[in-house]
Amino acid sequence: MRDQFHEDLDTISDQLVELTRLAGSAISRATTALLDADVHLAESVIEADRKLDDIRIELDELSIDLLARQQPVATDLRIVVTAMHMSSDLERMGDLARHVAKVARLRTPESAVPPELRSHILQMGQVAEAIVAKCGSIIASKDVAAAIALEKDDDAMDDLHRELFAALLDENTSWSRSSILDLTLVGRYYERFADHAVSVARRVVYLVTGEYDADVSYDHEDAEDADVIATLESGATPSL
Repeated sequence: MRDQFHEDLDTISDQLVELTRLAGSAISRATTALLDADVHLAESVIEADRKLDDIRIELDELSIDLLARQQPVATDLRIVVTAMHMSSDLERMGDLARHVAKVARLRTPESAVPPELRSHILQMGQVAEAIVAKCGSIIASKDVAAAIALEKDDDAMDDLHRELFAALLDENTSWSRSSILDLTLVGRYYERFADHAVSVARRVVYLVTGEYDADVSYDHEDAEDADVIATLESGATPSL
């Protein structure tokens, strides 16, 4: 009975790693779709998000089943509950990649990114792809040191986000309001993608050590996006 329990725990870990792989593929392809105005690639990212959602549902159902059948305690209980939280973060990362793809689809046949910012957006996409790849390795290895070090990658994303925002506020730019709106939202999507990866890494630290030093909630994200859109449409300056 316990052997089956630990096999199920291994299955949960494998599913979490698969979620990181899918999220990484999604953000990579969404970035390409955004820069190249590739509507077909954007559509494929949007459609593929269903696979990520399905795995998250399967993982949560297995976790709930384990809680009901095995009634785990101590470390085993922490593993199951933490896995459910991590699957939520990873599923949200897939959603954020889908949002980037939707911006790409919205503006085709034109690119949503002006030439001056192409390299900057490419760099944000590359950082996002790297951070989720590291996230998968951390889940598989339960490496606390690597989990803590992941915050440095998030710092790099935060810097890129601030630089993008500063460029969008430059009075000398001639970009349209729609372009500024697109890039404001896209920048937030990349920045949040990295934030969720850090949240997963912190949960790995908790899983191993039993200590968790941050409780980050992203339930307010959609409301914040609506506020940014409303602010831009009114002609005022949005805030980070």
